[in-house]
Amino acid sequence: MDYLTKKKLAELKEELETLKTEGRKSIAENLKTAKEMGDLSENAEYIEAREQQQRTEKKISELEQMVRNAVVIGVRKKHDEVEVGSTVAVERDGEKFIFHIVGSNEAKPAEGFISNESPLGEALLGHKEGEVVDFKSPRGKVKYKINKID
Repeated sequence: MDYLTKKKLAELKEELETLKTEGRKSIAENLKTAKEMGDLSENAEYIEAREQQQRTEKKISELEQMVRNAVVIGVRKKHDEVEVGSTVAVERDGEKFIFHIVGSNEAKPAEGFISNESPLGEALLGHKEGEVVDFKSPRGKVKYKINKID
């Protein structure tokens, strides 16, 4: 399962459509041009075009699978527990943080968007406001108090 926002799903669908149409057309043109140059066994342009075709088809396959397996994170009603799609206000050693729990494809830890599959994301999932969550970080054990869940 890939947890995605509606916006991210739309971006992936657009990228997929672009690769299927413009991407494939461009590669076909490159292959045609390279074939016209003669001997394919030593034709660097042809070899590069074939490799580009393989990369594009692999990306198309990956995007199709992501779109097919997408679970859209919608607008949430108030929930008691942290789950994918939650915005969580936490406190650690007197310092306050806000984390958005998202799927791994949308994670941007520096911006506060943490994956539900990350160690911290997993630690927060299922906990309620007021609870203290122990999280094992590379620097050792850390405690986060959950102040608010939206």
